[in-house]
Amino acid sequence: MTRKFTKPDYTATPNIQISLGEAIPANHLARFVVDMVAQLDLSAIYKRYGVRGGEAIAPEALLALIFYGYCTGRFSSRKIERATYEDLGFRFVAGGLHPDHDTIANFRKTFLPELEGLFVQILLLAQLSGVLKVGNLSLDGSKIHADASKSKAVSYGRLKELETTLREEVARLFEMGEQADQGDVELPEGLVIQDEISFRRERLENLATAKAILDARAKERYEAEKAEYDAKLKEREAKARKRHQKPRGKEPKPPEEGPSDNDQYNFTDPDSRIMKNSTNNGYDQHYNAQVAVTQNSMFIVATSLSNHPNDKQEAEPTLDAFPAELGQPDGVAMDNGYFSANNIKATEERGIEPYIATGREAHYKRVEDLLGNLPDKPAADASPKEKMAYKLATDIGKEIYRLRKCTVEPVIGIIKEILGFRQFSLRGLKNAAGEWCLVCLAFNLKRMHSIWLSQELY
Repeated sequence: MTRKFTKPDYTATPNIQISLGEAIPANHLARFVVDMVAQLDLSAIYKRYGVRGGEAIAPEALLALIFYGYCTGRFSSRKIERATYEDLGFRFVAGGLHPDHDTIANFRKTFLPELEGLFVQILLLAQLSGVLKVGNLSLDGSKIHADASKSKAVSYGRLKELETTLREEVARLFEMGEQADQGDVELPEGLVIQDEISFRRERLENLATAKAILDARAKERYEAEKAEYDAKLKEREAKARKRHQKPRGKEPKPPEEGPSDNDQYNFTDPDSRIMKNSTNNGYDQHYNAQVAVTQNSMFIVATSLSNHPNDKQEAEPTLDAFPAELGQPDGVAMDNGYFSANNIKATEERGIEPYIATGREAHYKRVEDLLGNLPDKPAADASPKEKMAYKLATDIGKEIYRLRKCTVEPVIGIIKEILGFRQFSLRGLKNAAGEWCLVCLAFNLKRMHSIWLSQELY
């Protein structure tokens, strides 16, 4: 063979010196994150540090590491620590430091409350640079898996069975203890009656706590379903009066009070709830994560998190999370999962024009729909549903609602598929909400970096 090949010298490779300045281009995401963190006001974080103690790693370095980790799909503190040794981008962001995973995890959990302020600061920087304009919003949600095991959950029906079994076992153990004291029976070696009774009593206390929480959740659910049921009845009766005939169709089914046997409580993360997976027909422990996204620039400008499987209650908390410093949104588009007269009223009271679908989008379109003919304008006393349906049939209504699909849905898709965020690392509603804010903050950083690269601003 006459062809010559250049072969690597693996004996010399370990001694190669790498300059991070040359390896990390000037427009690299790592440099961008470091520059953005340097512009943030971190006084609220510094105030929480004690005046005494050993030399601590600067919050700027830890924040930049966490932000860059979430931007690149590394959410585990152990993976971030390892990356400070193995990944050039992380080595640059860490500035030669190698904080251990405990330091990273504790910092993230400790300063979750301050993340909301940093989230707003980054949005203000984007607005100041001209890449963020508020205008109209799109609002949607998605189920994110909680850090909870299904095997550590108990259903309400199973809970009642366990209570009965444990009470019977406690009574039997007391009886065995009395018989042993009188010398009627000999206990097996190693069996301590009092320890077994204490163990079962502790389980009964835990089950009682779970039962009380499930009862409270059932009451909350019933009140929400009852309000929705009453609204449907009212709308049904109004239509019947308008047509001067009896109500048509099947009468809405009234909600049932109390918990069902399938209601579940999870001992790993009690705040999480069993919800239907969006990708299959299964059920798992989830949180309901919400985002409001600008239609013209696709920045996340408001977030919220709940353990409600239904989206109807999520519009108000998400709109309330919109930072007043950014100005006033013109309108907001939401799918039919958010439709209710209360949500229309609440949105309008906030000075925002609502565009909420009144039902699922039909696959089959009538000729009138294809021609774009407007339906008859509803009367002044028409129902909120009729008025909203007419608004969405107008040109401006169609345009604003059409943008919902190509703005907020891709954002959620990027978070789940590109960043790979499908499960929370922290437990409890409050901590998970803080982590969701961190995820959205990282998305905004990456979004701003992409826009600046495309416009050659960075």
